[in-house]
Amino acid sequence: MRVALRSALIKLLIVIGSVVVSAAALEGAVRLYLLMHTVYDVEMTRYALLMKEPSPNPRIGHVHKPNTSATLMNVPVHINSDGLRDAEHTVARDERYRIAFVGDSFTFGWGVREPDTFKARIETLLNRRYPVEIINFGTGNYNTEQEVNLFIDKGLKYRPDKVVVFYFINDAEPMQQPAGLAFLYHSQLVTYVWSRVRALLSDYGDRTHNYKGYYADLYGPESAGWQRAQAAFVRLRDVCRQHGIELQVVLIPELHELHDYAFADQHRLVMDFLRRHDIPALDLAPLFRDESNPSHLWVSADDAHANALGHALIAERSLDFVAARRTDGAGRAAPADTAPAPQ
Repeated sequence: MRVALRSALIKLLIVIGSVVVSAAALEGAVRLYLLMHTVYDVEMTRYALLMKEPSPNPRIGHVHKPNTSATLMNVPVHINSDGLRDAEHTVARDERYRIAFVGDSFTFGWGVREPDTFKARIETLLNRRYPVEIINFGTGNYNTEQEVNLFIDKGLKYRPDKVVVFYFINDAEPMQQPAGLAFLYHSQLVTYVWSRVRALLSDYGDRTHNYKGYYADLYGPESAGWQRAQAAFVRLRDVCRQHGIELQVVLIPELHELHDYAFADQHRLVMDFLRRHDIPALDLAPLFRDESNPSHLWVSADDAHANALGHALIAERSLDFVAARRTDGAGRAAPADTAPAPQ
């Protein structure tokens, strides 16, 4: 009996050892592969591990670690002492007009060098019209509720003249909760395999996993994420009015299909909501419909974030809207039909 038990235990240990050695070998092989290849999901996981930390505010969830640097998507990224991907900004004001940009990974400038971001480009172009300073609160993996709460927590102390929210289709997602198996994020093998599975589901999966169905369903009448996004917009509007800050919203298009835009209905829904609540807004999607080859605006073949050219077009096509300083005497934007005609 003891001999049989001992034999079975030895066999089990051999199997476990073989699995561990094989997994380690595969992990090593994937890491070597990734030294020569850039994969979006792996880089986004590295971003979370290297540059994020929990926030004490449950409505924010996570924030950037101050004074951190990393290379992500082959681009240097630096986070300043206030946890922003930006130069250092003093709280004290000078004579310049001060604007706060609020948004997600597009506003953060994912996959693009900081001087090539639409924030940097708009700041340069606006300074040819009047002295201006833009502070970038863009943070990857944020929804609208997180963006608004980050600005309230960190942005109000800068006393901006204007807040511009750059809104993307997935900003109506519910806040992502930490996974129970978060330790697996440290395995690039697991992240790489999941990225390949997710890519297949995004293109060929059912409505829940296909990116078009997934994004469209975020705006259903019972969608908790969209309801919270609407409440966050109203809260931001009220906070801005209270502090004499002008508020604008710019909708950034999803960059897979631009001519026959897949999310036109959802953009109309957002624009209608903003107009009803006296929040001036610009939808950029109609201004991108003549882009016949959207993938040339992508960071990479597996990452449809805007590249440097995409950021240049966003800056160019939102510049006049952001540049306008319309006030009604109470420090808030006057109602206006702000969307220009497509060019």
